[in-house]
Amino acid sequence: MVCRPTSPADETRCAKNIIANAARRAYRRHVTDEDLKIPMARYRDGVREAGGGPTSFEYGLELALRSILVSPNFLFRFEGQPETATPDMPYRITDVELASRLSFFLWSSIPDDELLSVAEKKTLHNPAVLEHQVTRMLADPLSDALASNFAGQWLHIRNVSGFRPSPELLFHFDDNLRQAFESETLLFFGSIVRENRSVLDLLDADYTFLNERLARHYGIAGVYGERFRRVSLPPDSVRRGLLGQGSILTDTSRANRTSPVIRGKWILENIFGTPPPAPPANVPELKEERNPAKVLPMREQMAQHRANPVCASCHAQMDELGFALENFDAIGEWRDVDAAGARIDPTAKLPDGTTFTGPVELRKVLLTHADDFLTTLTENLLTYALGRGLDAADAPAVRQIKRDAAPTNYRFASLVQAIVRSTPFQMWMAQQRAN
Repeated sequence: MVCRPTSPADETRCAKNIIANAARRAYRRHVTDEDLKIPMARYRDGVREAGGGPTSFEYGLELALRSILVSPNFLFRFEGQPETATPDMPYRITDVELASRLSFFLWSSIPDDELLSVAEKKTLHNPAVLEHQVTRMLADPLSDALASNFAGQWLHIRNVSGFRPSPELLFHFDDNLRQAFESETLLFFGSIVRENRSVLDLLDADYTFLNERLARHYGIAGVYGERFRRVSLPPDSVRRGLLGQGSILTDTSRANRTSPVIRGKWILENIFGTPPPAPPANVPELKEERNPAKVLPMREQMAQHRANPVCASCHAQMDELGFALENFDAIGEWRDVDAAGARIDPTAKLPDGTTFTGPVELRKVLLTHADDFLTTLTENLLTYALGRGLDAADAPAVRQIKRDAAPTNYRFASLVQAIVRSTPFQMWMAQQRAN
């Protein structure tokens, strides 16, 4: 409430102030008398329906606020274009529009009073002002939404909630473990954001977040209780970085077995940024054997796909990356033998001749491709910020964002600041006007 009526005669004036303030926040811009026509009409309807009693003021406000919350001005983000703009002409968005882009990127919500006030003064495009606002917003707890929503989408963390492992093979998987998987990765990614760490830590951080249930699953001693806490990891730990976390390992598995193909594909897509083409339509899935004693070693199963010349080129890279993670079962638990009792062989060789064994050496290989990972992460973060897919025209902006972030060793805030300064974030392309 920005005011309280001092008398019945003062109610309409006060109601208009309250409604105008709410509409300004909801519509994310200055409001006009035209914007207030419908909410004020609904306010008067509410007062009349309540019979002018002691609750009529509040009921009128309730109906007015309802009308604001169903207005297209609240439900959609409108970005106008200059009257003089011709089709395909680039133009700079307004400060108020920039404020909305910024708040939905960093907070997944509407601008607060400070950001909106700066935008209404038309100073948000000032580089120093914009940098200050980004720094302030990243330090605000509301930025937790960036960590959870971006990580949830990019890393497919939300898929873990739908994972249903085969109960006869993975009987010790339960909802507590499922929730622990999600919490670990979200807390881990959130620490990169909050502590402004280098995004390269996503590949090889020397810590993670565990509670007793998850630590026991990982075979890490000394962690007790349900509360998650930061746990240091030694250089040779198989749990360092995203590829050692249960959420990723589970999301890239089948219900009853691991999948080197899916795990390798995940690495190609999310680290190298080179997703493989879709498989031919006539290639059958591997036959799923429910009896563990009859399950062929994974390399023999994958050989069936490699025998098809059409499949061999893609599988030669995907499978090898996935083989290095074979010591992790379908729910990310470490194992030395597979379900049939055969010893796991985690050796791998890439088409360029690079050889490695297991997740620790795989991590080292991936770090030699850090530039590919930085490009992939930047593209995904820019896509999230813009709310649209990228195309070839965005490639120069991606390269510039990486160059701008390089002096800080790619700390998260430097990537965000560079994205917010970028041409795609601050500009738009004029469209053909409808008749």
